[in-house]
Amino acid sequence: MTILPQAIKQPLTAMFSRWFAKRAPKNDNATLNLRNVYIFFSREGLLFVLLLMITFIAGVNYGNNLVLGLCFYLISVWLISFHVTFAHVSGLQVRLLEVTMAEAGEPVWVTLQLLSNSRQPRRQVSIGFDWQDKGFAKHGSANRTLDSAQTSVLLPRLKDEQIIRLPVATHRRGKLELPRLHIKTVYPLGIMRAWSYIYFARSAWVYPQPEAFEWQARYLSANSADLPTGGQFTQGQEDFERLDNYVAGESLARVSWAHVARGQGMFTKHFADPIGYEQRLAYEDMPAITHEQKLAQLAYGVLALSELEVPFQLQLPNAAPSTAEIGQGEAFGQACLLRLAQAS
Repeated sequence: MTILPQAIKQPLTAMFSRWFAKRAPKNDNATLNLRNVYIFFSREGLLFVLLLMITFIAGVNYGNNLVLGLCFYLISVWLISFHVTFAHVSGLQVRLLEVTMAEAGEPVWVTLQLLSNSRQPRRQVSIGFDWQDKGFAKHGSANRTLDSAQTSVLLPRLKDEQIIRLPVATHRRGKLELPRLHIKTVYPLGIMRAWSYIYFARSAWVYPQPEAFEWQARYLSANSADLPTGGQFTQGQEDFERLDNYVAGESLARVSWAHVARGQGMFTKHFADPIGYEQRLAYEDMPAITHEQKLAQLAYGVLALSELEVPFQLQLPNAAPSTAEIGQGEAFGQACLLRLAQAS
């Protein structure tokens, strides 16, 4: 619960956010120093300030040297806490190592490397993304996955190097600018709170949430059990496939009269047109109406064919011919999902 009303709090929050962003340019490698580390009283520290004021006023009002001595002792404790709390954040180096790609509604995972050159370990350092930055509030189905995930990390002891992974919620397809990283500590006494914000230059990409559709009518899905023995086939007139016993009502043109002449009975010849393993996923072939739904159905096809290790080609509208190459496997599937995420 906040003291200030929303009409006053929101403009102040926006103003301070712009000020913080101005002092910390976007960079994937950041070092915390005097310019980007801030320190102020914590909530408990404000009660400590009230205690200092009460002891000082009481000591002066009643002329009690013991009370004044207690006040000056508490002030010295505050000054030491000020220095130690600031030192636990200042000098820390943060590097962005990896940003994963995810489907809309699933979290993007960010891998960070923390480097500490201090001889003494840093304690009780909390690191997490600021969900209030850029509207990354926890709401709706886009963040249901993060309900059970760890959105921030509290490091009891940080020395030398440590790797951490943090999730970032997603809610729609496209380019995702990472929210600011919030690093803070109240060590050792909880009186002062030192914090810093880091703005990363790298962005994440979010591909559409796959939408299943009836594609068997146009695309013949591959059966993984048949892949080692041959390609896919559809009923046609090209190559002979097999002989079956004649069934009354079938066309006599398909009867193998050579077998009839030899007295071996009536058999029906079946033919098949080989279509190979290559599949074509084209934007204009998707049955959906809206642009985003078509991309979601393409994502479903890409994931299905990548899992089956079937070579395929992804064709998007207004895409360069060089990007419509044929490939297969997980790596090619991820490249196709990135194209869907970047599609305009």
